[in-house]
Amino acid sequence: MTLLSNLTPIIAKSQKRVGRGIGSGKGGHTTGRGQKGDKARGKTKATFEGSKVKKSWIKRLPFLRGKHRVLPQKDGLVVINLVAVNRLSPKTIVEPAVYKAKYLKILGQGNITSPYHFRDVIVTATVRTKIETAGGKID
Repeated sequence: MTLLSNLTPIIAKSQKRVGRGIGSGKGGHTTGRGQKGDKARGKTKATFEGSKVKKSWIKRLPFLRGKHRVLPQKDGLVVINLVAVNRLSPKTIVEPAVYKAKYLKILGQGNITSPYHFRDVIVTATVRTKIETAGGKID
């Protein structure tokens, strides 16, 4: 059996009770919302920008909308340039496992300096010619 003399008060920071009079610490009757209007009454839409905006944000979006705008992305695709390949040592076999990816695509920015060996990579036509002129090979 617990006695009232044994009880200790629970010390916890209570949440501020906004809008409960002048002693609540938030300005009394307006409770920090300002005076009048939709924002004070809590009826504002998420898309509301005010009445003096020339065009709403929906009308400012591009006209081509929908699923056809989204480009298909391969999951686990890593795209690098030849500049990044030059940082590797010439003895490494360049493959997706080197970059911890499922697919590896190599683009042609920069030049290749050493004959590298490429395996299971996607290359563009310009990259293919640059690799073959440097003495490398693609499997």
